[in-house]
Amino acid sequence: MTKELLFSLRKKDFVITYYSGSGSGGQHRNKHQNCVRILHSDSGATGTGTEQRSRLQNLKKAFIRLCKSKKFNDWIKLRASRESLNVDEINKKIEEMMKPENIKIEYL
Repeated sequence: MTKELLFSLRKKDFVITYYSGSGSGGQHRNKHQNCVRILHSDSGATGTGTEQRSRLQNLKKAFIRLCKSKKFNDWIKLRASRESLNVDEINKKIEEMMKPENIKIEYL
């Protein structure tokens, strides 16, 4: 199956906020803004990452959670349907694209 780009999302399509975590983890967790919340405003889907002490690891977790959310997947199906493909082709392409190994996160 050849990959075909239906559309792309950029960093400007997301609202990324960093905040201090709470709970156990010591001074490093409570003093630094390592927790991440990502909002995709078009779909209303959110993803959070709070488990790790690393901002980058929490950012990756948040993007993965956002991509797995039902709201985001429904938005992708709606957006892809505008490309006038049939439903089976759309669902097949979306399932392929949303596999973790096919999600590409670029940091600018």
